[in-house]
Amino acid sequence: MGDDDRKAGLEAINNETVDLERIPLEEVFQQLRCDKNGLTSEDALERLTLFGRNKLEEKKESKFLKFLGFMWNPLSWVMEAAAIMAIALSNGNGRPPDWQDFVGIITLLVINSTISFIEENNAGNAAAALMARLAPKAKVLRDNRWNEQDASILVPGDIISIKLGDIVPADARLLDGDSLKIDQSALTGESLPVTKHPGDGVFSGSTCKQGEIEAVVIATGVHTFFGKAAHLVDSTNQVGHFQKVLTSIGNFCIISIAIGMVVEIIVMYPIQRRSYRAGIENLLVLLIGGIPIAMPTVLSVTMAIGSHRLSQQGAITKRMTAIEEMAGMDVLCSDKTGTLTLNKLSVDKNLVECFCKTVDKEEIMLLAARASRIENQDAIDAAIVGMLADPKEARADITEIHFLPFNPTDKRTALTYIDRDGKWIRVSKGAPEQILQLAHNKNEIAARVHSIVDKFAERGLRSLAVAKQEVPQGNKESAGGPWVFCGLLPLFDPPRHDSADTIRRALNLGVNVKMITGDHLAIAKETGRRLGMGTNMYPSSSLLGESKDTSIAGLPIDELIEKADGFAGVFPEHKYEIVKRLQAKKHICGMTGDGVNDAPALKKADIGIAVADATDAARSASDIVLTEPGLSVIISAVLTSRAIFQRMKNYTIYAVSITIRIVVRWDTRFVL
Repeated sequence: MGDDDRKAGLEAINNETVDLERIPLEEVFQQLRCDKNGLTSEDALERLTLFGRNKLEEKKESKFLKFLGFMWNPLSWVMEAAAIMAIALSNGNGRPPDWQDFVGIITLLVINSTISFIEENNAGNAAAALMARLAPKAKVLRDNRWNEQDASILVPGDIISIKLGDIVPADARLLDGDSLKIDQSALTGESLPVTKHPGDGVFSGSTCKQGEIEAVVIATGVHTFFGKAAHLVDSTNQVGHFQKVLTSIGNFCIISIAIGMVVEIIVMYPIQRRSYRAGIENLLVLLIGGIPIAMPTVLSVTMAIGSHRLSQQGAITKRMTAIEEMAGMDVLCSDKTGTLTLNKLSVDKNLVECFCKTVDKEEIMLLAARASRIENQDAIDAAIVGMLADPKEARADITEIHFLPFNPTDKRTALTYIDRDGKWIRVSKGAPEQILQLAHNKNEIAARVHSIVDKFAERGLRSLAVAKQEVPQGNKESAGGPWVFCGLLPLFDPPRHDSADTIRRALNLGVNVKMITGDHLAIAKETGRRLGMGTNMYPSSSLLGESKDTSIAGLPIDELIEKADGFAGVFPEHKYEIVKRLQAKKHICGMTGDGVNDAPALKKADIGIAVADATDAARSASDIVLTEPGLSVIISAVLTSRAIFQRMKNYTIYAVSITIRIVVRWDTRFVL
């Protein structure tokens, strides 16, 4: 292969015309022009020039120019014109300029700009917070030698090593080896670590929870799943409704004053033949009296007081104008995991299925807890043990002999122990199919097991099976008596205790709540059913299909989004698209979230709300940060915001009315 063909192939990858996530692994190596021995330093340097460094670029901007930008709007233009006219009033008689009016107007302009600048500056740099999630170091194979290098020098084609505790430094495809457990909840919203097998893709910014394997890098920097989320955040510059309202008021004032000035000029000069000096003074009075100079400051102070009140209720306002947005919010898109739910697995005891007449539901729970170890920090083990009245019951009155930890091959855990009667017992919990294979009567119970597992799956519940056997004394690892299949446990991330009531109150306030989650559709529907928010939910494929015109429901996508109760299996670009389309339909849209996957939509939404325990990226991209768990504080914030907005609305109507009165009376005075 010639150098030109090789370069053209790499440029195609840089332009993302080749889907390296889905093609067979052998083709990945062909497309990347590399092999399992890694790259040479010269090849890596060439690729670094083509693909760029494996990091997110921060946009630099002048703070001073940003400050001056807040003086560039219609209301400020009128005030600036009045200030210029105030110092242009000197005449030949030595009368000094009107410095009092000039200083007063400029002071108000600076105060307004300072408040806006501080408010904008406090919003933080969301891209920088996203960068903090990237791995600083990576173990990479270069020149046939393993070295720990800065993750920023990685390029597509590099061979890297991923082990327990590592943050994945770039998007990659796993090579031969044992499966990994990857926690990508911050990226996709999934509530549990996912198992990744050889050939599967892993995302930059996710964390390895179990295993060790080598992988080939397929995307770096802004081309990664993580980088695309950061780009959406950084490229979003949402103009708030409050700023639009002030702009509209400024335009109204300019038009009304301009009409008044035209009338005055016609009356004063051609008709009344007044002097130039008297005419300028009259126009200045009209300018200063006709514009609500104090209005931006009054509204800003009102919002600052409202911000303080909201902070006492558990909602910290980063952008004060979000108060006005929240008052008019009519759609709230809520993340599921950790927001509507506890992000903590639980067992629904009412649905536990028994397969052995001598073992009841409580004993099944106890046996499952004995086959668990909370010190392993496994989410399932912690959930099982946590369901006991006292976690110490799991090891009470028994002597532990041998514990078999979970592994991807067996897909189960097991504990051999001696009970209070001196019997040797082995108990195992794990994937239903694996536990079923152990059972002595698997042929008789297989149909029932599969039926219940399918029933749980339809409701979004994960199944966990439990079995036990008697072991000959002294045989801690060898086979014992027949395995008895004891039962099936349904695992679920339960809703917060106040979520259902919060959603009901939101609907009563005219706020439609939609669930937007990275979890599976069945889990989303089950959560919606338990919360009473509806089960009219769709997969992400209905949002960004090939045609993008119609959905699986036969509706245009915009209408589908409006009518849906939620969407499942979504990625950051899907959340962003949902918010964008709702805004295009003239909805004032709020978005809640806690992870990196929520950051683009939080930045795009009219009101981005970072829930308690949110990541730095989510907090940086949001307008309001909640300090209390759950969504109940949002309802209090909406009620408070509406009260504040009503006061602001009343003052604005008063200020504009005064403007109209002054213009009309002043013009009438000269016409008559």
